[in-house]
Amino acid sequence: QVQLVESGGGLVQAGGSLRLSCAAARRTLENYAMGWFRQAPGQKREFVAAISWSGDNTNYAASVRGRFTISRDDNKNTTYLQMGGLEPEDTAVYFCAARVLGGASTEAFAYSYWGPGTQVTVSS
Repeated sequence: QVQLVESGGGLVQAGGSLRLSCAAARRTLENYAMGWFRQAPGQKREFVAAISWSGDNTNYAASVRGRFTISRDDNKNTTYLQMGGLEPEDTAVYFCAARVLGGASTEAFAYSYWGPGTQVTVSS
């Protein structure tokens, strides 16, 4: 069982930046591909970014490409989502997810483990 915990969410003005972190409790993430998804009120959960277990491959949703960067530090057992140029449309609960030895999948069903989420609110 992999327990994930997100942190770093908060309230930020449009154009600002935030860095989300996803850490695993009592477990290494070095053999897991990691993804970030988000869900706005009344909306479906949507893919944001993903990184393969090796860190060699990344994928981004078109809406965030060029503004967000996913990275991983396996020494710290943590995955990051650096978010810049934030827009009110980025307001959502952000979830991290993990899958064993996988690629940077954009599909939520491919991930076995999920964190509880962290709220990001972007004001205009």
